[in-house]
Amino acid sequence: MSAPAADGAALGARLRERDLSAAAAAVNLLESHGEQAREQARALLAELSPAALGGEAPAHVVGVTGPPGAGKSVLLSRLIAGWRARGRSVAVLAVDPSSRRSGGSLLGDRARLEVDPRDRGLFVRSTAAAERFGGLAPGTRATASALAAAFDVVVIETVGVGQSETEIAEVADTVVVVVQPGAGDVLQFLKAGIMEIPDLLVVTKADLGRVATRAVADLRAALRALGAQDTEIVLVSALGSGSGIEELLAALERHRASLDLSARRLAARRAHALADFAAEYGERGLRALGGRREAQRFLAHQDEGLDVGALMRALERRAGLAHG
Repeated sequence: MSAPAADGAALGARLRERDLSAAAAAVNLLESHGEQAREQARALLAELSPAALGGEAPAHVVGVTGPPGAGKSVLLSRLIAGWRARGRSVAVLAVDPSSRRSGGSLLGDRARLEVDPRDRGLFVRSTAAAERFGGLAPGTRATASALAAAFDVVVIETVGVGQSETEIAEVADTVVVVVQPGAGDVLQFLKAGIMEIPDLLVVTKADLGRVATRAVADLRAALRALGAQDTEIVLVSALGSGSGIEELLAALERHRASLDLSARRLAARRAHALADFAAEYGERGLRALGGRREAQRFLAHQDEGLDVGALMRALERRAGLAHG
């Protein structure tokens, strides 16, 4: 017989009080299946809605993405060290490719990240992307939203680069795209549309010298072609003392300070609710709402303080699909 689901409301209250020790149990609940677990997960998220928090969750939610081999994990290790040195608590959600045999994560987060496992101000969790290669795991949005109530920084690190990876722009406050010089990434990004999503571009391996500075020039040209010349580019190296890391941390702070955070988070919640509704009810459900655009118009008139679960239930009522 399966164990009873954890008390979602109690876990949500602990996270609301910034009790970091509740993170593991909360993530376990959000990743659980079964109707009882889903009910408790909804209770957890309701405790962390903007209405319950009295505003948006305090964390800076940072999405880190880029092609395999670009040095995302080494870079993230440096960023974590920088944040922790500033006294910031950090949660990392590493979305890894799945094993076709077991369905579990192929890459071990702690094997790739250079972190102190005894650090209680740091929480690292690997999530298998399942069939969503290059995108977000199904529960990543909810998990990031929950952890944002308790931690100062929440990082979502995704694997690969592809059209589906643009999903991260709907979740993160700041999207960082990491590229390595001399790998033809600029042309690949232009083809895939990835250049349209970054808030910050990071070129790794600055120690390569001219090759790295040429990559920066190519990226600036690509951004100008897209009319996105205001996107900041930071050149970094993870070798030695980590040149450019302080500049990247400062750039992240500047971007966060420039945001209309309430508007960005509100748009993310509405997109999350519609994505969950479409996953649950498919085209039949969207037709019952009058189509995706009509659903978006409906969501735009819902209370700004509602959590994703409440928005989902509003969509179900609108479509005549409410349970019970």
